[in-house]
Amino acid sequence: MNEDRKTLEQRAQMTDIERLRHSASHVLATAILKIWPEAQFAAGPPVENGFYYDVDLPHRISPDDFEKIEAEMKKEIKANHPFEKMEVSRDEALELGKKGRLAALSDRGQPSKFKIDIIENIPANEKISLYRNGDFIDLCAGPHVMRTGNVGAFKLTSVASAYYKGDEKNPQLQRVYGAAFKTKRELDDYFAMLEEGKKRDHRKLGRELEIYIIDDDVGPGLPMWLPRGGAIIDELEKLARETEFAAGYQRVRTPNLARARLYEISGHLPYYAESMFPPMELREQLDSTPQQLNDSTKYYLKAMNCPHHHKLFAAIPRSYRDLPLRLAEYGFCHRYEQSGELFGLMRVRSMQMNDAHIYMTPEQFESEFNAVNEMYLNYFKLFGLDKYLMRFSTHDPSKLGQKFVDEPELWKQTEEMTRNVLKNSGINYVEVPNEAAFYGPKIDVQVWSVIGREFSIATNQVDFAQPRRFNLVYKDKDNTEKTPLCIHRAPLGTHERFIGFLIEHYAGNFPLWLSPEQVRILTIGDDAKLIDYSMSILNELRGHQVRAEIDKSTDQINGKIQRAEQMKVHTMFVIGKRDMDAGAVSVRVHGKGNLGAKPCA
Repeated sequence: MNEDRKTLEQRAQMTDIERLRHSASHVLATAILKIWPEAQFAAGPPVENGFYYDVDLPHRISPDDFEKIEAEMKKEIKANHPFEKMEVSRDEALELGKKGRLAALSDRGQPSKFKIDIIENIPANEKISLYRNGDFIDLCAGPHVMRTGNVGAFKLTSVASAYYKGDEKNPQLQRVYGAAFKTKRELDDYFAMLEEGKKRDHRKLGRELEIYIIDDDVGPGLPMWLPRGGAIIDELEKLARETEFAAGYQRVRTPNLARARLYEISGHLPYYAESMFPPMELREQLDSTPQQLNDSTKYYLKAMNCPHHHKLFAAIPRSYRDLPLRLAEYGFCHRYEQSGELFGLMRVRSMQMNDAHIYMTPEQFESEFNAVNEMYLNYFKLFGLDKYLMRFSTHDPSKLGQKFVDEPELWKQTEEMTRNVLKNSGINYVEVPNEAAFYGPKIDVQVWSVIGREFSIATNQVDFAQPRRFNLVYKDKDNTEKTPLCIHRAPLGTHERFIGFLIEHYAGNFPLWLSPEQVRILTIGDDAKLIDYSMSILNELRGHQVRAEIDKSTDQINGKIQRAEQMKVHTMFVIGKRDMDAGAVSVRVHGKGNLGAKPCA
């Protein structure tokens, strides 16, 4: 599949830091050519935190080459060459490409094959431009910084394989990545964040803190929760249940599979078929006579809860007085993610989703949509998320009937409704074309962890298509049948992705209410009376639903404390004979140290 090409208008909207990073990619190409003049280049855009350039080169670039490439880049920056823009005709650009002069330091004996292909695919009415820095000339729409000396602080980071234009039918190129910032301090802070990120990696901490496992015999992308992970899930479900109950939601439960017919009605087949597990074929009896069987029936594992919820709406006659109707379920879903895309808890094949569907009249849309957004904001505050962004995804009119349901007027109507609500509420959002759900516009919620790492954790979708497909109706005030609008929302996303995010956000140091092990009792010695006293405290804690354990090992107290600290137990009660005699415990909190003796009464 081809990578989307930015228009000239989109390129002109580059921020200052994106211009810097785009310029760094030209400096990178210049440096590579100084070392390997035969290199052929494809695309070199700015990306988050840096840049890359795709290169075709017999020599396999490795991190061992980075030092000499960076040395050449520094020479080009020190030379402070201006970035000069030159507009040319299509014929002039092609002629330079045939000479090998594009993405090169001089004419070469071989044509600039990727640049020629790019020229041939530039729209006929689009201007073609080149950019020069020193001897390097590249086919480029820009923009750039003024001079190479403005590139700032940079560092090459990695090299990977990438197909030309993202299509596996095309040649495989080497993609050389780098990070770039305006100042060295910003660059250093970025790499410090990466190092901190490695320490917080949810895959590493998830294993060390005994939260979840993924077992080869069970299957890739199918996480299993250990008791400590189960405790976190219980708390999140309790939070969602109490929050949703207060907001007027009703909880439902639906099965984990359904006939293909259900997903044909919903439209997920064929739009979503590639993301669903292959069907199971069963032969079912038409009646009680075993000999009478119908044709084989296909069943699919549930990939989404919405079709089931639509059936629950349709099961009972509805009036406008019943609306809005809010149906919630922490439902299990299974999606067939490609093996190469699986990633810890962030990309899995089995997930439990904080799902709900709100059915409403058009007049109720604004208040319901706002209420959902307010729920998101309250959750952000609870979890200490200060930075967030809502990505408002719209459709592409040219892909109606392919990627999106063919209802142009309803697309316009619901997108405008959603856009107005976002504007009126003052919520921080950006609009992203061509990324809507197939049945309506959606909002993907991006959040940043405490160390600045970005995650996509939740979704809020408007659906005008499925209620029609399921013939969902309610009786309006005038006794006519109307089709409700539907909002799909999942503020906490899935247990898998959200817990993966929380592990990294908190570095495994969960707040007390969410901590898998809230209290661990550590005895100094194994005197029978001391153990009895400690057990009485344990029973009292557990009687109040506190997740408490006791370390019954014969280790010295320092060893017990070290083990509890390694497991990031929130609070430790250290109990010795003196504490027992005083009817107290010595309190220690992970990350804060000793807080002194506290009475038990």
